[in-house]
Amino acid sequence: MRYFLEIAYNGKNYNGWQIQPNAPSIQETLTNALSTILRKELHIVGAGRTDAGVHASQLFVHFDVDQELDEELVQKLNSFLPDDIVVKNLFSVDDEAHARFDAISRSYEYRILLGRDPFMLDTTWQLYYQQLDVEMMNNAAAELLNHTNFKSFSKSKTDVKTYNCKVTQAKWILDNNLLTFHISADRFLRNMVRAIVGTLIEVGLGKKTVEDFREIIESEDRSKAGFSVPPQGLFLVKVAYPEKILKNYK
Repeated sequence: MRYFLEIAYNGKNYNGWQIQPNAPSIQETLTNALSTILRKELHIVGAGRTDAGVHASQLFVHFDVDQELDEELVQKLNSFLPDDIVVKNLFSVDDEAHARFDAISRSYEYRILLGRDPFMLDTTWQLYYQQLDVEMMNNAAAELLNHTNFKSFSKSKTDVKTYNCKVTQAKWILDNNLLTFHISADRFLRNMVRAIVGTLIEVGLGKKTVEDFREIIESEDRSKAGFSVPPQGLFLVKVAYPEKILKNYK
């Protein structure tokens, strides 16, 4: 039987989602917890691979077992896992359902605090000495919806078959002193959101124009784009699936 878990995590203490040697990961921590509780070796597949220090308020994973499970597993996992990883939901899916390949969209937020707050150091990037033109940043962000190739914002030397992504939302929202970038797409390249945000910051500072931003996208050259912003402000906030996948989701 195949099950989906819905989880959330603070990525500060982890070297990203994916299992890797000699570094803690979300995938390894969750796999060990599941395997210990169910007393069998398990393999879990996540909807995405967040980088070191990046957070998720919603991420789905799937795994296979030969027994029926219920909500009691959620309670056991949350008792076993460290406080920075939380299991929110468990539900059964069809055997062919896939947490990664069946996802139809993913949404991220990048949160910038225009000020200083010691209690938000781990969950925002704090800019307290810069004046940003948010309207110009939104004008530039709108260009993302008019393009599909985002090689300019992809991590260099990455092994991907295509740099094409369909961006369906890209906008900045300012709420008091919290500036949040909202972006949704069918898929994302590695480091894509952080590179986009860094380049849009340069637009907001007047270092680049909207036309410059458009030309950067069309250049398909990472060296033309701006810096990658720090990981702690980035959140994976939503992973969407067809209704048939979530028919047992509560």
